[in-house]
Amino acid sequence: MAQNTTNSDLLIRSELWSMQLKDILEDALEAQKWVEWLTDFPDGTTLTMPSIGEATTFDYSEGDTIRYSNLDTGEFQFTINEYVGSAHSITRKLLQDSYWGPQVQAAFVPKESRAIMKRLEESIFKAPGPNASQGGQTAGSDNTINGFDHRYAATGSSYIISVNDFAYAKLALRKANVPTTNLVAFVDPVSAYQLETTSNIVNISNNPMWEGIVTSGLSDGRRFIRNVFGFDVYESNFLDTLTASESINTTAHASQTAAVGFVQNLMFSATPGLLPVIGAWRQMPIVDGEFNKDKQQEEYVTTCRWGLKLKWPENMVCVLSKPEIA
Repeated sequence: MAQNTTNSDLLIRSELWSMQLKDILEDALEAQKWVEWLTDFPDGTTLTMPSIGEATTFDYSEGDTIRYSNLDTGEFQFTINEYVGSAHSITRKLLQDSYWGPQVQAAFVPKESRAIMKRLEESIFKAPGPNASQGGQTAGSDNTINGFDHRYAATGSSYIISVNDFAYAKLALRKANVPTTNLVAFVDPVSAYQLETTSNIVNISNNPMWEGIVTSGLSDGRRFIRNVFGFDVYESNFLDTLTASESINTTAHASQTAAVGFVQNLMFSATPGLLPVIGAWRQMPIVDGEFNKDKQQEEYVTTCRWGLKLKWPENMVCVLSKPEIA
C-alpha cells in the first residue's frame, strides 16, 4: 500500500513556526523638534523666569511734570515633574528553552526606548491643553487673547476641521502679536482626510490652486505638499483627546460643546525663540541591566526625567475636532 496523506498524517507538520518574530507598525515621532529645550537648567527641579510688561505712553504739554511709570512684572515657573520608566525581564529557563528567547531579550532595550519616546511625544502634545501635567489652556474656556479665541471647536459641519479654522487661527495668532512666519499645524489623520475631501477643495475647476493637492494628496511623507493659509500641516496619531466635555462660550463663534474624545489639533508659529512649549531633561534615558540571582532572570530597565510646559499661550491655538468621518 502506498504512503499517502491518510496513513501518513503524523509525517506532516500541521503548523509551521517562522524563525522570525513579527513586529508591529509604529507611527513616526515628530514633536520633539518643536520644543524649546533648555540647556541652562543644571540642577534642582524648579526654574523661575522673571518677566516684564510693556511700556506705556502719556500725552505731554510743555511745562507739565513728567509722569513716570513702573513696568509690570511677573514670573514663569517651570518644573521637572515627569519620572518615566519601562522595564522587562526574562528568566534564564526561558532563554534556555525558547528558540525565540534571545530575540525577545535583544528587543527589550529598543522597545523600552521607543515606549519612552512615545510617552514624551504624547506629553508634548498634551502640554498646550488642560490635560497638561503643569499649566496649559483652561478647559471650557475660549482662552481669549486680545479679543480672539485660542481654543474653540472646529467650525466645519458636525465639528470637523475646515479651512476656515486655519484662517481664524492665523488671525488669532496675529492679534496676539505672534509672527505669522514658520506657521505649523498638527492635525489628526481624520482631520487631514476631511480637508482632502472638502468640496471646495475637490472641485478644482473653481479652485485651480488646489489642483496639486487633489491629484497628489495632501501629505508627502509627513508634510502637506501645499500649506493651508500659511500653515505647514503635519499629521499625528499622538494628539491629545478630551477626557471631559467642554462647553465653550466663544468670543468669535457660537456657543460650542466639544465631547469626550474630540482631538486637540494644534496651530502655532515655529519662529525661533517663540516655540510655544518649553522642555528640559533632568535625565536622558538611561538603561540599567543585571542578572537577578534570586529570581534567576535577566532584568532591564530604562528610566528618564523631564518637564514640559506651555510657555507662550499667545502662540498656541487649539482646535477641537470630532475624530470621525462625517
